[in-house]
Amino acid sequence: MNFSLKWLGLLAAGTASLLGAPAPISEAEALAPPTPQRVTAILAAARQAGWAAQAVPLRTAAETAYKRGKLPAAEAWFQVFRWAQVLGQSEHVFVQQWIAALSAAHLGHANMGRNITARAQPISSVLTYEVQSWLVSNLAFSTEFFGLLTPVDHLPRVFEILNELYRRDPAKFKEYPSLALAIALVYDVPPPPNWPHPQVSAHALPRAFGDPIEAFAWWVDQDKKGRLYHKISRLGADELKFVVDTVAPFSELAWAQQISNYPLSHLASAYTMVRYRQDRMKRENALWTETSYKLVDILGKGGICVDQAYFAAQVGKARGVPTLIFLGRGNDARHAWFGYLDGKRKWKLDAGRFAEQRFVTGFARDPQTWREFSDHELKFLSERFHDKPSFRQSVVHTNFAAIFLDQRDAPSAAVAARRAVTLEKRNRAGWE
Repeated sequence: MNFSLKWLGLLAAGTASLLGAPAPISEAEALAPPTPQRVTAILAAARQAGWAAQAVPLRTAAETAYKRGKLPAAEAWFQVFRWAQVLGQSEHVFVQQWIAALSAAHLGHANMGRNITARAQPISSVLTYEVQSWLVSNLAFSTEFFGLLTPVDHLPRVFEILNELYRRDPAKFKEYPSLALAIALVYDVPPPPNWPHPQVSAHALPRAFGDPIEAFAWWVDQDKKGRLYHKISRLGADELKFVVDTVAPFSELAWAQQISNYPLSHLASAYTMVRYRQDRMKRENALWTETSYKLVDILGKGGICVDQAYFAAQVGKARGVPTLIFLGRGNDARHAWFGYLDGKRKWKLDAGRFAEQRFVTGFARDPQTWREFSDHELKFLSERFHDKPSFRQSVVHTNFAAIFLDQRDAPSAAVAARRAVTLEKRNRAGWE
C-alpha cells in the first residue's frame, strides 16, 4: 500500500510538471521560506505555462504560513505570489488599468503622448529568464519594489529598463539594485511640461530624461570615484528617485561638481551662488528669457528664486544628494526654495526659504508618480519609521488583510489590520 501511494505521489508530481505547475506545496514546506530548488521549479513552470498559473498555490502557501504565525515564511511566499500576479498579467489589460488610474488621479500630461502601445503578451515577456530568476529570488529587492509600486507606474517600461540595466552589467546591477529601481520608476514616463517649474520654456529646458543606461553608469562611476556625498549603494530607491530625476545633461552635472565644492552640511549655500535679478521681478512676465537654461547660463546671468532653487537642486544631484524644489505662496508673494537629504539621512526642507515664509506650505512633485505633495508629508516620511523591523512586520499584516478582504473574509482581514496598526500606528495603508 505504501509502495502504491509513493508511486501515485510521484505520478501526481510528474503530471503537475507536465501541466506547467510545480509539485504541490505541502503545509510543512509552506512554514519555511521557499528554497532555491522550489523557486527554480516555479520559474520552470512559469516558463512553460505562464506566471498566472502559479499564483493560486503561492498565495495558498503564503496564507498557510501566515495563519500558523510564521511571518518570515509568509512574507517570502507572499512576495513570490506578487511576482506571479504581476508577471502573469496581460500587457493589454495592464495598460487599460494604468490609463484608468492616471485619469482617476489626474496625473496624465501632454508629454506622455496619446498613443500608448499595448501588446498582446504577458508583462513578463520583456524580462529574460535570468532577470526573472533574480527578481523572484531576491526578497530584499522584492520588498522594496512592491513597497514603492503604484497603480500609475508604467510596468512594461519599468521592466524594460530593469532588464536592460541587468543585461548590460549584472554585477553592477546587483551592487546597486536600488539605483536601478529608482531609474526605472522615474524614467518609465517623461516628466510633465511644467516641471521642475513653469517659468522656463520647453525650448530652453527640454523636459526629457536621458538614456537610463547612461544615467545608471554615470552615478555608479561617480560613486566609485568618491565624488558623491552619499554612498548611493546605501540609499533606498525612495531616496534615490530624488537624485536621478534630472533633465540636465550629465556634462552639466560634472561641471556643477567642479564649480561648487560646498560640503554636504553647507549645501544650502548653492542657492545663493546665483545672483538674484530684481529686474526680472519688475516685469509682468517673470519667465526666463534666455535661449538656454544650462547651469552655466543660470550662474552667469543670474535669476529669481525658481532659478536659484533649480540650480542648487542640480548641484546636489551632481553629488548624489537627493534634492527637490518646493514652490509655495505666502501672503506677500510666491517663492521657491529647495530641500535635500543631509548626512544623517534627514530632510532639510528650508534651504533658500525666507524667514517670513517658514509657515508657508511648500509643494513639490514626486518624480515617480508626478503627484504633488507637501513639505509636511516629506517631513513625516523622513522620520524613517519605514526602516524599522516593526514597520516591516506591520506591512506583512497589511498585505494579508488585503488578501483576506479580497476573499470576503472580513473577520480575518480585521484581525490582520489591527495587528498592522498595533505594530506601527503610522502605517496608513493598515488603517485604510
